[in-house]
Amino acid sequence: MKISARNAFDGSVQSVKPGAINSEVDVALPGGLKIVATVTNDSVAELGLVAGKAVKALVKASSVLVLTDGAGVKLSARNRLEGTVTSLTEGPVSTEVAIGLPNGLTVYATITRDGATALGLKVGVPAAAVFKAPSVIIGVAA
Repeated sequence: MKISARNAFDGSVQSVKPGAINSEVDVALPGGLKIVATVTNDSVAELGLVAGKAVKALVKASSVLVLTDGAGVKLSARNRLEGTVTSLTEGPVSTEVAIGLPNGLTVYATITRDGATALGLKVGVPAAAVFKAPSVIIGVAA
């Protein structure tokens, strides 16, 4: 499978919390990290999502926000992965930010160049990748 999503994480379903229309799916990543996804109940059934099932969690880089100096900041976004900026690729309009996580994985964000400048992003700066649960797409092997 080839996909355009910059972020693709292998993990396993930790839990499924059903709601009236959507379910919240907790995906365990290596190293004790977790991603929360919100998917329809139909998708939970069609994909056979149950605790322990191997999945791939996909997130487009354009859906990832970058947070620096976020101590004490409370957000409605369910996913906040803390790490360190490992690389920056600057273009005339956008900047790709790579955030290395403690478990060795990398999260990519595409933000505006002005935003990267305003945040003072440089390699080695602590940063968090923030994204909402509905931005996570869950895939399973066929």
